[in-house]
Amino acid sequence: MKTTTSDPIVAEVRAVRDKHAAQFSYDIKEIFKHIRAQQQTSGRKYVRYPARPVAATTSATSTK
Repeated sequence: MKTTTSDPIVAEVRAVRDKHAAQFSYDIKEIFKHIRAQQQTSGRKYVRYPARPVAATTSATSTK
Protein backbone atom coordinates (compact mmCIF):
# COMPACT_ATOMS: atom_id res chain seq x y z
CA MET A 1 0.00 0.00 0.00
CA LYS A 2 1.32 3.42 -0.92
CA THR A 3 1.71 6.12 1.67
CA THR A 4 0.27 9.58 1.10
CA THR A 5 3.78 10.98 0.64
CA SER A 6 4.45 8.81 -2.41
CA ASP A 7 0.93 8.51 -3.82
CA PRO A 8 0.86 10.15 -7.28
CA ILE A 9 -2.85 10.98 -7.02
CA VAL A 10 -2.37 12.82 -3.73
CA ALA A 11 0.63 14.62 -5.22
CA GLU A 12 -1.44 15.68 -8.23
CA VAL A 13 -4.32 16.94 -6.08
CA ARG A 14 -1.90 18.91 -3.92
CA ALA A 15 -0.23 20.42 -6.99
CA VAL A 16 -3.58 21.52 -8.45
CA ARG A 17 -4.64 22.95 -5.09
CA ASP A 18 -1.35 24.84 -4.77
CA LYS A 19 -1.63 26.22 -8.31
CA HIS A 20 -5.19 27.41 -7.64
CA ALA A 21 -4.21 29.05 -4.33
CA ALA A 22 -1.21 30.74 -5.96
CA GLN A 23 -3.56 32.49 -8.40
CA PHE A 24 -5.00 34.33 -5.39
CA SER A 25 -1.70 34.87 -3.54
CA TYR A 26 -2.80 32.22 -1.03
CA ASP A 27 -5.45 34.65 0.29
CA ILE A 28 -8.18 32.40 1.71
CA LYS A 29 -10.84 35.12 1.44
CA GLU A 30 -10.12 35.62 -2.27
CA ILE A 31 -10.09 31.87 -2.89
CA PHE A 32 -13.47 31.57 -1.16
CA LYS A 33 -14.92 34.49 -3.16
CA HIS A 34 -13.78 32.80 -6.37
CA ILE A 35 -15.40 29.51 -5.38
CA ARG A 36 -18.66 31.30 -4.51
CA ALA A 37 -18.62 33.09 -7.87
CA GLN A 38 -18.14 29.77 -9.66
CA GLN A 39 -21.09 28.32 -7.77
CA GLN A 40 -23.34 31.21 -8.76
CA THR A 41 -22.45 30.98 -12.45
CA SER A 42 -22.64 27.19 -12.62
CA GLY A 43 -26.43 27.08 -12.76
CA ARG A 44 -26.49 24.31 -10.17
CA LYS A 45 -28.48 24.44 -6.97
CA TYR A 46 -26.35 24.41 -3.84
CA VAL A 47 -27.68 23.57 -0.39
CA ARG A 48 -26.94 25.93 2.47
CA TYR A 49 -27.70 24.89 5.98
CA PRO A 50 -28.39 27.47 8.68
CA ALA A 51 -25.54 28.14 11.07
CA ARG A 52 -25.63 26.03 14.20
CA PRO A 53 -25.27 27.72 17.56
CA VAL A 54 -21.94 27.27 19.26
CA ALA A 55 -22.17 24.75 22.08
CA ALA A 56 -21.30 26.07 25.50
CA THR A 57 -18.05 24.72 26.83
CA THR A 58 -17.52 23.70 30.40
CA SER A 59 -14.28 23.46 32.25
CA ALA A 60 -13.23 20.00 33.39
CA THR A 61 -11.58 21.48 36.46
CA SER A 62 -13.61 22.77 39.35
CA THR A 63 -12.97 26.16 40.91
CA LYS A 64 -12.61 26.36 44.68
